[in-house]
Amino acid sequence: MPSGRFGKASLAANADTDLYTCPPGKVATATVAMCNRTADPVSVRMAVRSAAIADSDYLEFGAVVPPNGVLERSQIVLSAGEIITVRSASAGITARAHGFEEDA
Repeated sequence: MPSGRFGKASLAANADTDLYTCPPGKVATATVAMCNRTADPVSVRMAVRSAAIADSDYLEFGAVVPPNGVLERSQIVLSAGEIITVRSASAGITARAHGFEEDA
């Protein structure tokens, strides 16, 4: 059962970034942390999707990460093919997904 880091990224402003895709034949449980490395509050989004992002895919939308703060979402369960996608309103956010996979 693989475990550990699924993906990490320093987010560009206003661009969707895929952190992790659950492989075929697997299910995964993930935690996503978004760290604000700036002195200003930053708005972020987080979605779990299987196709183009729909309104119903968002876990966070317009959540504000305080200066030098962290937003963390845990116990995100993904089916095979689902993708964790994150977005930041400005540069200065680091995103990391970690967890474990197991056979479906």
